[in-house]
Amino acid sequence: MRPLPARDGGPPWPGERAVLATMHGKETAITPVIARFMGLEVGVPAGLDTDAFGTFSREVERRGTPLDAARAKIASGFDLMPEARFGLASEGSFGPHPLIPFLPLGREIVVLIDRLSGLELVGQFAGIRTNFAHEIVNTIEAGRTFGARIGFPDHGLIVTASIDRVPAPDVALIKDIGGWDALDGAIERVIGLTGSALVETDMRAHRNPHRMQAIRRATLDLVRRSRSACPACGRPGYVVTERLPGLACADCGGPTVKIRAERLTCAGCGHWLERPVPAAKADPGSCGDCNP
Repeated sequence: MRPLPARDGGPPWPGERAVLATMHGKETAITPVIARFMGLEVGVPAGLDTDAFGTFSREVERRGTPLDAARAKIASGFDLMPEARFGLASEGSFGPHPLIPFLPLGREIVVLIDRLSGLELVGQFAGIRTNFAHEIVNTIEAGRTFGARIGFPDHGLIVTASIDRVPAPDVALIKDIGGWDALDGAIERVIGLTGSALVETDMRAHRNPHRMQAIRRATLDLVRRSRSACPACGRPGYVVTERLPGLACADCGGPTVKIRAERLTCAGCGHWLERPVPAAKADPGSCGDCNP
C-alpha cells in the first residue's frame, strides 16, 4: 500500500490517472477542478452506462443511498479503465427542503476513491438554487408556461404519461426534447394517450446547468477535504462531522440550542477534536429558560 501524499506543496497526486464515471457530461464541472487542485489526469471511459444505477425519470430505481450509487459507478469505471488509481463519481438527490417544504432542495456528492490506499473522500453541496419541479398538464399551453418558468430550452424537460396523476413511464417517456416545437409534439402525443402529461425538469447533469454548478461546488468541497489532514496520522479528510449544541446563554449562563463547538474526526485512525465556535455567548432568545 502506497503512503498518502504530503499535504504541503503543489497538487497531492500529480500525474496520477483517475477515471470519472459519467455518461452525462459531468467532466465539464469536475475535471478542471480536479486537474488544477489535485493534479490528476482524468479520463471518462467509453461505454459506461451509469443509468444502470438509477435514473431520475423512473425507468431504473436507485438502490441504496446516493453514496452507494456513487461507489457502484466508480467500481464500474475501474472495470473499464483498470490502469486508473483513482475513481470519481457524483450523485444527486432532489426533494422538498426539510425545514421549508415548499422550497426544493438539491444535494450533490462527489466521491473520490484511491484504490491503492483505500482512501475515500466525499465532497458535498446542498442548496435551493435548483429548478427541480414538475406539473401535470392537460394542454400544450400549460406545458409551455411550465417550460418558460423553469428555463426551457436551456434547461431540459421530460414528458411522461400520467394516469390518475401517477407517472406511467412504461406508457410514454420522452427525453432530449430539443425545442419548443418538439415540446409541443411530445405533450400532444402523451395527452393523446392518457389525457394528461407529466412535464418535469430533466435533472440529468448535461441537461441542467443549475445542477452542473452544484456539482462543481461539491467538487470544490472535495478539494477542501483533501487538503485537511488529520494531525495524528496525516490522512486527508479531517473535517467537521458533528456540531454540538449548548452555547451558554448571555443572561443566565445555561445551555441553549445554539452551537457551542464543532467536532472534527478522522475516518482513518479515529482521532477527534472539539473546536469551540467563535461566539462567546448565545442570545437569550435561543434560551429555553429565558425565552420558554
